[in-house]
Amino acid sequence: MASTYLDLTNEVLRELNEIPLTSANFATAIGFQKFVKDAINKSIFDIANAEPQLPFFSAGVSGSTDPFYGNVTVATVEGQRWYTLKADSSSLTTDYASIDWDDFYLTTINVSGESSPYVSKGLKFLNLADWKRYYRDSENADDANSKHGEPIHVIKSPDSRKFGLSPIPDKVYNVHFYAFTKPTALDAHGDTIVLPEQYSNVITARTRYYIWQFKESPQQAAFALDDYKKAMRTMKSNLINPTPKSMTDDRTYF
Repeated sequence: MASTYLDLTNEVLRELNEIPLTSANFATAIGFQKFVKDAINKSIFDIANAEPQLPFFSAGVSGSTDPFYGNVTVATVEGQRWYTLKADSSSLTTDYASIDWDDFYLTTINVSGESSPYVSKGLKFLNLADWKRYYRDSENADDANSKHGEPIHVIKSPDSRKFGLSPIPDKVYNVHFYAFTKPTALDAHGDTIVLPEQYSNVITARTRYYIWQFKESPQQAAFALDDYKKAMRTMKSNLINPTPKSMTDDRTYF
């Protein structure tokens, strides 16, 4: 199975009975071989756009103390409502690809100077329209009088680059959340694919779809698209929705 950009490209080329590339001529590929290389990157971006919260795109591992800590931590500042989601990002093009807005966690655990009993709770997501309607005026008045409190809600800025807290924090807290990054385009022959080999068929199926479109073969393109959709469903079932939706208790039977 394919594990590098070269492996994946040659897997597709062999399926189409085309001449494989080598590490020596990979960078200078032209014509149809170059098109296959481009189609592979396009396919990976399609997968990321369809399911941006796949585990492969995680911005990092879960918190070292507890998994609920998320993979990104932002320390609040007393009296400051808005915080950039990705601290080192300069524009939308370098921001995180996706944020799990349903899983923001607020705590004073590991905050300097804090001791038990700690604050430790989930933040409820509040859409910006409701925050403006019900909270903005009173909280702005409180802010003007330096009246702040323990945050209850998390809100998303209009440009999706920042998160806000409501009420405005009255001290330092750690806010934990899960973020997912954009995949980087493959370039060198030895670049590894972000998906495990088990799911490389999702990429190759999508790549074949673009190739058969290029070759003006709509029937073959439809077959490839069907393969891609089936492979995506299987991958999502394995990785995103593997947990039970309901629980039963059979103790009454025994």
